[in-house]
Amino acid sequence: MVTVAVLCLAFLSWPAAPARTRLRTLTDRPLHRWRPPRPSAITLTCAAGAAGWLTAALPGAAAASLAAATAQRRWQARAARARSLNTTTALAEAVHSLVAALRAGAHPADAAESAATDAPPSAGGPMRAIAAAARLDGDMTQALSTAPPVLNRVARAWSLAQRHGLPLADVLDAVARDLDQRVRFTRQVLARMAGPRTSATVLAVLPALGIALGELMGAHPLHVLTTTPLGGALLVVGVTLLIAGITWCARLTTQAVPR
Repeated sequence: MVTVAVLCLAFLSWPAAPARTRLRTLTDRPLHRWRPPRPSAITLTCAAGAAGWLTAALPGAAAASLAAATAQRRWQARAARARSLNTTTALAEAVHSLVAALRAGAHPADAAESAATDAPPSAGGPMRAIAAAARLDGDMTQALSTAPPVLNRVARAWSLAQRHGLPLADVLDAVARDLDQRVRFTRQVLARMAGPRTSATVLAVLPALGIALGELMGAHPLHVLTTTPLGGALLVVGVTLLIAGITWCARLTTQAVPR
């Protein structure tokens, strides 16, 4: 009984995730967690094609491959949009920190290095490049050539301040406010486009619901689509038209989002 109580107490006192974070900070040793490798787009498309071939031969393979490739492409576009928004947000915060350090009297190189220390990795690298260019009095545009395109504004503002003798903190503060406005506008556009995207998703699911309703009514549409030549042709044409509609709706709902 005592052993069970001790085991229960040990289980309740097991360290949580914050404890692991503190341990990693104290020991300076990253704790690696095994994660399964992500399959590539080609692997997913081939797997979907193989499953479609087993279900409906060549028409099924073509339809499944097209559907998988489109889904993978839309997923990658959504992830890229989220990464771009997060990067812009981090860069705006880093430029705000840079401006605060400049107004406190720090050297531009030291101010950029200080902003890089507290910035996420997506903004820390460009801030260190700015610090190196400012310390060596180098070309800021060349230093940020590999940085996200949104930092071209920082490079142009820096060059403008140096060329005309303008206060660097004021010019960069205008750039930071512009980045903030860009982030707010992007979030507003994405929020307003949530309704149309949901409607497009519902319309894309309706054919599958129609097939399920036909099976419940005894019409057996799956048998027609997977075993007859005409059904196979209709399957490929239907999936192609569905993909075209999804792609067009995605274009309409994302063309207003700043890049």
